[in-house]
Amino acid sequence: MTNLDRITQQPGLMGGKPCIRGMRITVGMIVGQIGAGRAIDEILADYPLLEREDVLQALRYAAWLAEERQIDIATA
Repeated sequence: MTNLDRITQQPGLMGGKPCIRGMRITVGMIVGQIGAGRAIDEILADYPLLEREDVLQALRYAAWLAEERQIDIATA
């Protein structure tokens, strides 16, 4: 896994979900917004404390998780 020094997990913060630099902004929130079609610049405008590298690391972290875990997906 590449360097993901901006991804933090703390039991008392956001239920222990992976967050960005100890803030109350979760990796899932960022990835979900990208998946919904929002541009990185739109996310950065909505969350001024975020930096571009925060978003990129969130995406790399999510990609790493997807590769490392097998998830059973029901077919239609």
